Amino acid sequence: MSTENALFTILVDRINSETLILPSLPEVALKVRASADDPDISSHAMADMIATDPALATRIIKLANSNLMNSSVKVTGVNQAVTCVGLGPIKNIATALAMEQLFVSQNPVIKGYMDTAWQKTNKAACHAMVLVQQFREQQQHARINADTITLAALTYNIGIVPILTEAEKHPEVFANPCFLAHAIQKLAGCIGAATLTAWGFSEEFVELAKLWCDPNYRPEDIEFVDFVRLGAILEGILQVSDKTAALQVYVDKGIIPSHVLFAEDEYQELVKDTYEVFL
Repeated sequence: MSTENALFTILVDRINSETLILPSLPEVALKVRASADDPDISSHAMADMIATDPALATRIIKLANSNLMNSSVKVTGVNQAVTCVGLGPIKNIATALAMEQLFVSQNPVIKGYMDTAWQKTNKAACHAMVLVQQFREQQQHARINADTITLAALTYNIGIVPILTEAEKHPEVFANPCFLAHAIQKLAGCIGAATLTAWGFSEEFVELAKLWCDPNYRPEDIEFVDFVRLGAILEGILQVSDKTAALQVYVDKGIIPSHVLFAEDEYQELVKDTYEVFL
């Protein structure tokens, strides 16, 4: 049996036996989510908690100053940023912004893969976030909101982390990037769903992680998966044979006005501004 097939078999066996080691939610995200569920939590107390993680605090401030928030006031501190973002959305947004902490490795080869995966993930998320913003400006859609898409678009592909971590034990497979891409395409969905289930995420997030790359899953209604798939297509995470035809599906569904949108300067600037939140 080849090394590639052996690794694939190991992954499948560990999934089936529920022995695959799944990543843990970052500590700061756990604290924010637990505190956000406290009906008596104040903006000041939440800000104090977020401030204990300088990287997260910086990103929250950047987000509050981004075009996504449409704030007319320059935000300079964490307390002000939490007030701008809102206690309701902060649970999802802070969790999403903490995700980078999981894409790490001491192995230089794995680190390269992790860095690339994170960059592609958050670039795809930026597309999804901007598209939701524009969609909501054109249509009032109660279910499709910014804080949920931020978390959904940064966690849907979390299944790649355990795959790359397991692959670290089999360095030979890195001579064949196509195999890794195949393993991720086949297994990341179920591993991601298992991870989000272990984290206590709602069924909505679990189902998205499980089904986003399943070509047979085509919801008739407009769902978060549509925006996630658009971002994944634009960043090459979701491979399609005909990109124009793939994008036309979302034109026909009424999510985007035209696939020409993505070449417009205004759209590119919005995506760039959003991406800077993660730098």
